[in-house]
Amino acid sequence: MDMDILANLSVGFGIALSPYTLMLAVIGCFLGTIIGALPGLGPSNGVAILIPLTFTLGLDATSALVLMTSVYYGAMYGGRISSILLNIPGDEPALMTTLDGYPMAKQGRAGDALVISGVASFVGAFLATVGLMLLAPLLANVAYLFGPAEYFALYLLAFCTLGGIASNNQAKAALASCIGLGIAMIGLDNQSGMPRFTYGNLHLMDGVDFLVAIVGLFAVAEVFFFIESHGKNTSIGVVLDKVRVPWRDLRACTGTMIRASGVGFVAGVLPGAGASLGSFLAYMSEKSIAGAKGKFGTGAPRGVAAPEAGNNAAAGGALVPMLTLGVPGSGTTAVLLALLMTLNITPGPTLFTDRPDVVWGLIASLLIANFVLLAMNVPMVKIFVKVLMVPPAVLLPGVTMISFVGIYSLSGSYFDLTLMVAFGVLGYVLRKLDIPTVPVILGILLGNNMEDALRRAMILSDGDVSFLFSSPISIGLWVAAVAGFIAPMFLRGVLKKPQAVTD
Repeated sequence: MDMDILANLSVGFGIALSPYTLMLAVIGCFLGTIIGALPGLGPSNGVAILIPLTFTLGLDATSALVLMTSVYYGAMYGGRISSILLNIPGDEPALMTTLDGYPMAKQGRAGDALVISGVASFVGAFLATVGLMLLAPLLANVAYLFGPAEYFALYLLAFCTLGGIASNNQAKAALASCIGLGIAMIGLDNQSGMPRFTYGNLHLMDGVDFLVAIVGLFAVAEVFFFIESHGKNTSIGVVLDKVRVPWRDLRACTGTMIRASGVGFVAGVLPGAGASLGSFLAYMSEKSIAGAKGKFGTGAPRGVAAPEAGNNAAAGGALVPMLTLGVPGSGTTAVLLALLMTLNITPGPTLFTDRPDVVWGLIASLLIANFVLLAMNVPMVKIFVKVLMVPPAVLLPGVTMISFVGIYSLSGSYFDLTLMVAFGVLGYVLRKLDIPTVPVILGILLGNNMEDALRRAMILSDGDVSFLFSSPISIGLWVAAVAGFIAPMFLRGVLKKPQAVTD
């Protein structure tokens, strides 16, 4: 098995080290760090905004995936910059970094905090990529044991856990999932061929293109929010002076980074849990290990290292279920899943045998991207800090142009552009009502597959509902789904406690 992995990895490096692929990885890392540094954008929005670019450039499957996952990893690195300097998380997973990062910055140690967080991000992402390389082929073999009942339970688990983590209200998360599943039903029925909810519109016969929905809900909705905020949160809160490498703090944080990476990776592998949970669990576990002496919440270096290693490890872990089971482990991997499906690549256990060039080229590129990001994020951190001062008047037209040109080049349909704007309005309204948009995307992406799995299960069992609970795997997934939906109700009370420290 080890020899197979080494052989596949050598093939992957043969692809990843080509000048063109290497250039895409570097560009993706740079763009991702900038996107992560801008408050509120985050990896989901960043990848959604840039996906149309892959079609405009005419990239093949491997190149497109390398570019987008480099953006993903880069955004996870970049989220820490505004967390530390502005006390504004670049994205949800970077929330925990504000607890000790901003106090360190106020103490005049902004440079130290940025370097520690950069190195912790590298350790977490690198170990997660190694975990992806070792665990994904094993999980792909296990996936062959999955039948329609198991897949239905797995999709349900994704909805329950992602909805629970993404929202402060389980009812709102469930409503968002139902909206997504309802949109997924638009188009021709897979079995009867009868049109559903098309209302005679020929454009809707093929269903709603999930890329149109994703770019609308994330990118266009973000434009509306930028317009509404009139460019708030674009000034530096803490002045960044000299940046040096705090070797003493890094040595003291070594154990923290490794432990947090393990916790984060496990959280990332769980379908739907994602980087937010990885960051939170890593911080809380280190805080409990350190005790009162750790002085977490007052500017402790370990309090910066733990969440950054945790959320970057979770980002890598989230790729495992996406590639092996076709179920996204986070909101961003849901967007990446849409990209793969658009490129006619079906994630799942057969992906490793049908398209090893895509999988191992991606893994090798991620290993290289981690070193590129480390090289960028320590010496070049002052350049990324400047990005926080980009006026929205410059940023907005670029985001809008990329979205419209990309979608139009993909379909050549004015109807899709209108639909994209409609989804942008929907995304804006949902966020105003504090209803998460990620479960909507998940519903559109997985709705048809979930329906097909349920129908196949009912056909095989002649309509016997108990067939859905007929195997140990399906029972385990159902239990995990129920637990994943209920657990955040109890976790949320604990989640609020660390934030009180900075008040």
